[in-house]
Amino acid sequence: MSESLALEGEALASPLVDKTPRQGRSAPHSGLFPALLSRLPAWEAVALWAVLFLAWQGSTYFIDQSANPLLPGPRIVAEALWESLPELWKGTVSSFFILAPGYLLAVATGIALGLVAGIVPGVGRGLFPFAKVAAPIPPTVYIPYAIAVLPTFHLSATFVVFIGAFWPVFQNSAAGALAVEGRHRDNARVLGFSRLETLVKVVFPASLPHIFSGAAVGLGFSFILLTVAELFGANAGLGRFVQYYADFADYPRMVAGILYTGLVTWLAMTGLDKLRHKALFWVR
Repeated sequence: MSESLALEGEALASPLVDKTPRQGRSAPHSGLFPALLSRLPAWEAVALWAVLFLAWQGSTYFIDQSANPLLPGPRIVAEALWESLPELWKGTVSSFFILAPGYLLAVATGIALGLVAGIVPGVGRGLFPFAKVAAPIPPTVYIPYAIAVLPTFHLSATFVVFIGAFWPVFQNSAAGALAVEGRHRDNARVLGFSRLETLVKVVFPASLPHIFSGAAVGLGFSFILLTVAELFGANAGLGRFVQYYADFADYPRMVAGILYTGLVTWLAMTGLDKLRHKALFWVR
């Protein structure tokens, strides 16, 4: 009897032992190769940029670069970019003095009003119909009126940036607050949380994925509206840099300004994405 039980135990244990790779012998599917691939940049994005650069370089063979081409080659643009870096840096500082106040104020106001509208029915019934009318209006239509009404161009441009970033943040914050399950609010009420404590400790953390989505959309709109506003009446800034050299048909510097603006926008969006990954550690 004991011998039969011992044989059955060995038969049950043998598959488990066979499935475990022995020390010194590599497993057929160790997962090392996928791990290495995950550390490499996306080859699709690299391939796309390579194709675009080769197409740009190839166009120089069909466009006369000795005159004043509308599409200068990469080498000419790189030289113009290097020579314009001091001026571009001053323009970046000037642009961020407009972008930062307008965007940060829009984020703070949009989050506060959006969360309150999402959890207080009366506030939501008052704000949501107004948002359906005001949010779809393109913020660019406010630029001439803001420049005419407000005392300085800095205030008018900041106002336009604020309007462009406010509505995406407000709508996504409200959507995040409305998506919070009722049982979480009920639990907070049972624990004795006040309405403000429920908003700060329950609704706000649960709404962060929606809030960051709205903040990313708002940041993209802010850069677009900032550049458009600077085309109207700014004395400095990234948009003014591009417009100034376009007026004088200096296309290498104009293209350099466009590429530089794209790089600054990408860095700002990447920074916001890094912040989102750190804040939403539980979403990973």
